[in-house]
Amino acid sequence: MPTFTYMTRCDGCGQCVDICPSDIMHIDPVYRRSYNVEPNFCWECYSCVKACPQHAIDVRGFADFAPLGHSVRVLREEAAGTISWKIRYRDGRRKTFSFPIRTTPWGSIRPPSDCAAPAAGALGSQLLSHEPELLGVAALSGLPGRTAG
Repeated sequence: MPTFTYMTRCDGCGQCVDICPSDIMHIDPVYRRSYNVEPNFCWECYSCVKACPQHAIDVRGFADFAPLGHSVRVLREEAAGTISWKIRYRDGRRKTFSFPIRTTPWGSIRPPSDCAAPAAGALGSQLLSHEPELLGVAALSGLPGRTAG
């Protein structure tokens, strides 16, 4: 379901442009509103939909999912801590799905440059760089699927 922008709601803040992983959300230089330059290349991650503070970006449902006359609204509700999908079918039925926001606040993850360089012997380990300490678990015993010894 590719994205599109309601031009009357968009204020041109550019948050959708900053977050789009496929670089298809752009700001029109004349109207200062966002638009999807290539809907066919949309990854359908809906990062732009969720990031838009004005709720100006929406998704077009595919015919097999929601035929003509439908609407699909995705809302990031910060106060409730949820992402909600509101679907209205053309026969009038409505469905609502809500999921908790599980992302961390922007800037809260330490960059790798803040960590000490891993030891040379760490290359032979199956652990990721700084895995036990940054995950906040005890060395090998706290990691799933691992046994000490």
